[in-house]
Amino acid sequence: MPEPLAYLNGRISPVAQTLLPVWDMGVVTGASITEMARTFRHECFRLRDHVERLFRSLKHVGFEIDLTRDALIDLVLELLEHNGRLIPPHHDLGVSMFITAGTSLIYSGYEGLATYRKPTVCVHTFPLPFELWADKYTAGQHVVTPSIRHLPPECLDPKIKARSRMHWYLADEQARLVDPKAIALLLDRQDNVTETSTANFFIVRSGSIVTATGRNTLQGISQQVVKELAEKLDIRYEQHDYQTYDVINADEAFTSSTPYCILPVTRINQKAIGDGRIGPVYSELLKLWNQLAGLDVAAQMQTGAVERKAAFESQK
Repeated sequence: MPEPLAYLNGRISPVAQTLLPVWDMGVVTGASITEMARTFRHECFRLRDHVERLFRSLKHVGFEIDLTRDALIDLVLELLEHNGRLIPPHHDLGVSMFITAGTSLIYSGYEGLATYRKPTVCVHTFPLPFELWADKYTAGQHVVTPSIRHLPPECLDPKIKARSRMHWYLADEQARLVDPKAIALLLDRQDNVTETSTANFFIVRSGSIVTATGRNTLQGISQQVVKELAEKLDIRYEQHDYQTYDVINADEAFTSSTPYCILPVTRINQKAIGDGRIGPVYSELLKLWNQLAGLDVAAQMQTGAVERKAAFESQK
């Protein structure tokens, strides 16, 4: 069986052979910058936007890599061309790009001098796990605000997309104690709503879409798409601080993220948002997103989830 290919430090090889040493700083300290893109009909969506944001993060943290922006884009497209042949034509791929700080001398000693402070660069793809999100297009999501707070920008600038994410893991674990299917929506130290571990968060209030500012949240590529679609629908788009009170009293809510585009949020802390059903603004945004993608995003997720489960069961 053909195997997906991946890139690691100048070499393209089967993904099973693409291995990080245990002394890599991405493993040892979580010192890693990352981006994730996805395809629609096997064409990568807004790849250059993701790559540009990646290079902005790299410049901020001081990682210098040998690849240019165009070279990285060409590399991603090369992997997608090969790996896309290994999945059904109506399924799609996620693309992970990450760069770590290189080798930790504490663990490698003299043997690691050649790669000390030389960033590790990896690119790989994966079939989108539709089953993680398929039912949420109709059931909606439940968000819970845990006791863990969002990292303040004084500690880590949110414009850096990093993989140092233990606080997010613990926050989601807390949320699941309330509801096994819930996700964490973090507040900052002033009780302002920020984001989830993988998505920007929005409310709809009095006909306007409201989301958090860039001061303490990562400004997402999908979030930018929401802004552009709101303009097409002549819906006011606002970015400012707001609190849990405003979410509870909102007309509707939703999240945006690369793999699933947008998903409705129907509850917060076990309380219904609006009438507890999927709202009209979300529905109109999803229709326009389908036009951008050239496919029905929700239908792809739902059909693909069934097909992936059947394939998994047949392999047992």
